Amino acid sequence: MVFEQNNPVVYLVDDEFAIRDSLTLLIETAGFDVQSFASALEFLDCYDPERPGCLLLDVRMPEMSGLELQKALNERSLDIPIIFISGHAEVADSAKAFRAGAIDFLEKPFENSVLLERIAEGIHKDIYARSQQSLKREILQRLGQLTPREMEVLRLIISSHSNKESAKILKVSNRTVDAHRARIMEKLQADSLAELMKIAMQCDLL
Repeated sequence: MVFEQNNPVVYLVDDEFAIRDSLTLLIETAGFDVQSFASALEFLDCYDPERPGCLLLDVRMPEMSGLELQKALNERSLDIPIIFISGHAEVADSAKAFRAGAIDFLEKPFENSVLLERIAEGIHKDIYARSQQSLKREILQRLGQLTPREMEVLRLIISSHSNKESAKILKVSNRTVDAHRARIMEKLQADSLAELMKIAMQCDLL
């Protein structure tokens, strides 16, 4: 279990003190950083979306339930892996939680080893998602360096048009298309057509 990105944290939200206390001890003993909250509103006031982690969330709480908190996070485009815990799970609750993106729904009492395994999976998932988002932002910045004509050439290339076909469509010489293609590869830091296609997929150009 190695976490390297920005000191990930397990957020624990449960209105019962005894459960927060015991789960905090368990999770910290396993080597995770924990922040616990007695209510969903308290969590929302303190949540740092810049820090990777996962959310361990009770389903039924006063003021704002776990499902309502999940909805609020989705509405704010705050995407954090959520593991629901419940002492009286209902099929309707679990189905709703999964449809909204929860990664698991555990009924109390649950195996400690299972919980810790799910927490590790959630953190890894969040770190990976953040790395992909960072990569996409970087690639979009590179795309922003392309001229309008280079973007035209790029779209023709990823649409499987040859340089000759692209030249005919754009009514320019093959040499001009070759020059555009070379600059595109340089600006996007792509060494091959396969890399170019991968970049296009990551930025939803395909």
